[in-house]
Amino acid sequence: MTHADLTRLVHQGLAALDQGKTQVALDHFETAAPAWPTALVLSCLGYCLARERNEIDRGLDLCRKALRDEPANPVHYLNLGRVYLLARQKGPALGAFRRGLRFAEHPGLLKEINRLGRRRAPLFPFLAREHALNRCCGLLLRRLRLR
Repeated sequence: MTHADLTRLVHQGLAALDQGKTQVALDHFETAAPAWPTALVLSCLGYCLARERNEIDRGLDLCRKALRDEPANPVHYLNLGRVYLLARQKGPALGAFRRGLRFAEHPGLLKEINRLGRRRAPLFPFLAREHALNRCCGLLLRRLRLR
């Protein structure tokens, strides 16, 4: 494949990701990755693998490798955070989104942070948020839909 073909594949994959078509994006990034394993390709491939094939561990590894190669690119933090969300790890996801915002105000990062919402104050503010009383009472009130 020529460099122009690979560039076209990556642009098509990014466009598919922007439209929410992760399966199409996965096809493009899987084709481009062996010949052109840039940090952007690996990061996007990691997110697509986690989303479409539930390969969370491989997705995390690819996103972390992309961050080691380009630590100042907010797209890598966006993809890493999304993979964490797929793994049901909201805390690390929010941390990744916030670290990405240190480098640039990427609209995808802002959208994900706003979608996650703000945490409410603990029921018993004199106790730590992780205290068993705060956690149990908070879960109970949420299940009763009182909070």
